[in-house]
Amino acid sequence: MSSASSSDISHQATLLGVRPQCSYCGAPFDTLECPLCGFRMRIRDGIFHALSPDRAAHYARFIQDYETIRAAEGRGSNNDEFYLGLPYADSTGQNQDQWRIRARSFNCLLNQVLKADPELNGGRLLDLGAGNCWLSYRLALAGYRPFAVDLLTNKNDGLGAAEHYRNHLPTLFPRIHADLLALPFQDGQFDAAIFNASFHYAENDEAIMREALRCTRGGGVVIICDTPWYSREESGRSMVAERRAAFLQRYGTASNSIRSMEYLTDERLRSLEERLAIRWTIHTPRYGFRWTMRPLVARLHKRREPSRFRIYVARKVS
Repeated sequence: MSSASSSDISHQATLLGVRPQCSYCGAPFDTLECPLCGFRMRIRDGIFHALSPDRAAHYARFIQDYETIRAAEGRGSNNDEFYLGLPYADSTGQNQDQWRIRARSFNCLLNQVLKADPELNGGRLLDLGAGNCWLSYRLALAGYRPFAVDLLTNKNDGLGAAEHYRNHLPTLFPRIHADLLALPFQDGQFDAAIFNASFHYAENDEAIMREALRCTRGGGVVIICDTPWYSREESGRSMVAERRAAFLQRYGTASNSIRSMEYLTDERLRSLEERLAIRWTIHTPRYGFRWTMRPLVARLHKRREPSRFRIYVARKVS
């Protein structure tokens, strides 16, 4: 579908199942058109496009660089097999080690966080930074109601890739093209908001957390998965410098057009607790003996501290 009439938009808003708000001025509305500023959420190829023109311009270079790098890294396929196997198998064979980590993180998220909380069973979940939507697909299979949100809409590594899941679900989950700092939903409509390997792209950690909390109901949770954590700030800064130099050499861009947060430390997490009046519950997935030994091996070889991954859960006060 390339466009939608006003009647189509009203119908699609009902199908979306939530009350939208304008991602440009923040006004609530009943359809997909803002009565105050006139901004309209378009529908193309089954995706709700809610990214305002000014934010689209802001992210244009970042999206261009990101898509270039991801394509070069082999992030995508023309076959359903690749997407349906994620995160447990990478049929391309190009990023198998990373997907092994993602798989263990997902198992921990599903079994120790989501299924362990009866109030989240079958809940409405925001998949923030959904990428090719593998997490939304897995959550839908597990009986949850995911909403996939991302800046990318391409068919290999963005929201368009969800078409590979359509024939394997009773109904394909909603996909929303939007800025995570300006989500097009009215307050308190989701049981959980999940940043899956995406929180470190935030330019403002407090603002993006506040937006996720705003959309989450009282008693719901905001979850951060698979964002690199370091025990020392210096280790994180070294990682960023190394990665930008490698990207510049391999792909011709340092991919630094926006000032992303890039990583977490305990100090940063404590700062968020203080500023947002939240408390983190931390889960540590088991990645195996070799992964556990990485920090020790790095110290023995006098190398930079390696990144580690944990799952952080913050519950919204009712």
